[in-house]
Amino acid sequence: MAKETQADSSAEGLAFQPECLLKSDLLGRVERGHSSGGGGQSRTLCRRDISQVSWWLRPIAGALLRRETRALRQLSGLAGVSDLVSESRTSLLRTWLSGSPMQITKPKSLAYFENARRLLAQIHRAGVAHNDSAKEPNWLVLKNGEPSLIDFQLATISKRRGKIFRILAREDIRHLLKHKRTYCPDSLTPRERKILQTPSPLSWIWMRTGKQIYLFMTRRIFGWQDREGAGDRGGVNP
Repeated sequence: MAKETQADSSAEGLAFQPECLLKSDLLGRVERGHSSGGGGQSRTLCRRDISQVSWWLRPIAGALLRRETRALRQLSGLAGVSDLVSESRTSLLRTWLSGSPMQITKPKSLAYFENARRLLAQIHRAGVAHNDSAKEPNWLVLKNGEPSLIDFQLATISKRRGKIFRILAREDIRHLLKHKRTYCPDSLTPRERKILQTPSPLSWIWMRTGKQIYLFMTRRIFGWQDREGAGDRGGVNP
């Protein structure tokens, strides 16, 4: 359809031309493409677009878009996280980080998980909890072997980093350790094993109540598979 390949102009004068669909569901589209500004230089960017979302889902899609926009703005300049390039009421543009998702690369290096832990620490110090680090497609292995974290739609932003925020940050770490247990199990330390064995009360409640409702709503009702970086939609970073 014409609307699917139409170029988009941002507030910064960037003309975005989509090239590859990474994800499409009832809550919007994620596309990789290129954008050129007034200087004529082209660069690869990623766009999340909710302009075609049905009216009855627009409030949810808009809330997720605004949450990701706030998180990326908060984390501006942090290596391993995309930079926010521009934003509008129905879309955001972010820089493209070239790599492959964790479940495809299957990182066996202890250094990868140590650096991923440091990346999470930097994200948390900036007042952001990712809240979706359990999903392997949200973790990339960049071309230089470094970790990257994407998809901040569910992120929590907190200036004070109070008790609830610290619990959420710990859960980010615990989910990363689950991935380490999958790909690098012999490298787990006794402290890390203890963290894995002690989910927070919030996690316990979520697993026994909210998660089933969440899965039903997102997968059965919204068709939202949370697989932006999964590599099964032509979206593996080249």
